[in-house]
Order: sequence, then C-alpha cells, then structure tokens
Amino acid sequence: MTAGGASLNAAAPLSMFWFIPVSGDGRYLGTNTGRRPAEHKYYREVAMAIDRLGYDGALIPTGSECDDGWVVASSLATVTERMKFLVAVRPGIISPTFAARQAASLDRLSEGRLLLNVVAGGTPVELARDGAVLPHDERYAQTSEFLHIWRQLMQGQVVDFTGKYYRIADGRISFRPVQKPYPPLWLGGSSEPAKDVAAEHIDLYLTYAEPLEQIEEKIRSVRERAARQGRHIRFGMRVHMVVRETNEEAWAAANRLISHVSDEAIAAAQQRFTAESDSVGQSRMAALHQGRRDRLEIRPNLWAGIGLVRTGAATALVGDPPTVAKRLREYQALGIDTVIASGYPHLEEAYRVAELLFPELGVTQLGHDLRESPAAEFDPARRAASS
Repeated sequence: MTAGGASLNAAAPLSMFWFIPVSGDGRYLGTNTGRRPAEHKYYREVAMAIDRLGYDGALIPTGSECDDGWVVASSLATVTERMKFLVAVRPGIISPTFAARQAASLDRLSEGRLLLNVVAGGTPVELARDGAVLPHDERYAQTSEFLHIWRQLMQGQVVDFTGKYYRIADGRISFRPVQKPYPPLWLGGSSEPAKDVAAEHIDLYLTYAEPLEQIEEKIRSVRERAARQGRHIRFGMRVHMVVRETNEEAWAAANRLISHVSDEAIAAAQQRFTAESDSVGQSRMAALHQGRRDRLEIRPNLWAGIGLVRTGAATALVGDPPTVAKRLREYQALGIDTVIASGYPHLEEAYRVAELLFPELGVTQLGHDLRESPAAEFDPARRAASS
C-alpha cells in the first residue's frame, strides 16, 4: 500500500547517502572513550569511502558545535569524484543573495555536486548564538521569503523584493550553477509551517525514521499540499544503521553503543531537550522512548537508543542485511526514495552498510555489484571493521 495511491517499483534501488561527522566521531555514545576528534584528515577518509562505495552523497550537518559545512564540502570536493554534498543553508543567518553566490560557486567548482539542506529549525538557544531570534513559526515565514528570492536569483533573474524579512534591490548573481534550474533543495521539519514551506519550494522532503503509520500520514500531508501548488515532491528519510551479519550481532552492537550512557546522563539530556528545543521533530523523537531504556525498540528493528542522549535523528534500523532491507522497503512503499544513513563510527560503518546491505538493496558500486567485487576483501578499513 502506498501513500496517496502512488505506485512504486519495490525492486528499484534506494538512493543511499551517508554522513560526514563534522563535530567528531566515536565508538560509543555518552563518553570520551574511543572518541575521534573533528579534523579534516578524518573527514577526508570518510568522504573517500563514501565516494568509492556506491553512496550517492553525504549530509554535512550544521550547528554551533560543527565545522562549517560549506568549507568542509569545498575541501572534500577536491578529493572526491562523484559523491554529492548535502550542505545546510540557514535562512536566519545569511542573506539570500550571498547564499545564492555561495551555492552557485560550490556547484560550479564541484561540477554539479551540490545539494542544499534548508534548515530553518534548531534550538532557540543555539540559533541565538548566531543572532537568529525569531520564534518558531516566523522562522519558516522568513524561510519562504528567502527561498522565493534565492530561486529567482539562481535562475538568472534580477530581483527587486520587499517583504517582511528581506528588502532586495537589483539582486543578481554573475555565475549560474551547473545544475538547472538550481541545486536541488531538501528540507526536514515536522511542523505545519515546515510542511507548507516544503510544498511551495522544496524538491525533497526529509523525515526522521518513525513508525510507518506516522511517516505515511506525514507524506500524505506534504504530498497533498504540494499538489495544491501544482508541484511534485520527493521524500527521504534520515536514520542510523546498525547492520551485522546476524540479528544477534546487530543487537549486541546497538546495546554496546550505549553501554557507557548512565541513567543520570539520560535524565539530563532529556531535560535539556525539553527545556531548550521548540522543534516538533525533536519532540516526536523524544516521545518514542520517553527516556526509558525498556522502550527502545519502538517497532520491529526500529531502535530509539541513540535518542537517549542525541538530538535530531534518534532512531536506528538494527538487524541483519535481509531484515534491514525489508524494513527499508516498507518505508519505500510509502514513498521514501532516498535514505540518509549513518553509524558509529562513521568510517567503519560506511563500509559495513555498503558491503552487507547494498547487495540486498540492489545498490551498486560504480556499476558493479559489491557481492561480485573482490577489491573490498583487501580494503584495510574493511578488515578493521570486521575485527
């Protein structure tokens, strides 16, 4: 059954993206044990793995505790050949004309490998650090104005605009992007204003991995809003992965990931999420487990343990390759065609997911099935991942 009656070829490969950990990485949550610092050499290792393993690209997150995504993407574009970079643009802290120049430049210099992740949300505490102090719903109203201007600029138009949040006189950019009409716009957000912005402006709407019925309702709502605008919109999902050769190994790895997380750390994190965040998506994530260790498998193989101490994407698919592939196909049947995955640590897990899961999904490495590729057997990162 598909949302909105859409037909879908269940055998079609999903578009698989990975994640660049620009705030650091590690083997465990909630501890400095096994911690890896945020540094360019490591980003480069992860990006080069993504580029050769068959992923379509990677999300580079944004935040006050992250290295800047535009700078990171620019640096990694020179050491990769095919992967796309999903880079955040935050309307509340940058002008639409400057953002258009940035996007056109990076798209040209990367030869058409830029995607834009439009981020209107975040915690008010974090946003205030960058001078963004609008309340939740107004941030999305500002985002709509921003995207109206940005889309015209990227298509070569001269823009004169007077709105509530922006006043642009003779706005223009000198160089057009490689991708036409502009690099695709992605956005995630569970609130009603976020869905409205997506319907009007966005090419791919992102959701966190939630129970099927919740995602089905969200897709239906966004699809109907887009149809009223005469637009078609695609859908993607952000989720962590814990994939091992057997289900038993996968669940052991998931539990090991939070083995250093104390009850006190969970309580403090949940209190902080509630006090500091106005995100509807964050509240939906927290409601899945309510900070309780005994409520982490919220549906078969969908595990919320990461959300005990992590904001944002808080759920993971856990299991052996056939099981995780089956769960992904269930989401695909609702309309999801793109998955942004991640795992701790991100270098080794990029190899695990590609080598174990991609063959089940029909995803190929540069046109060759990973099952038939002998090269992976001799890759040192793969050996490290298997040890």
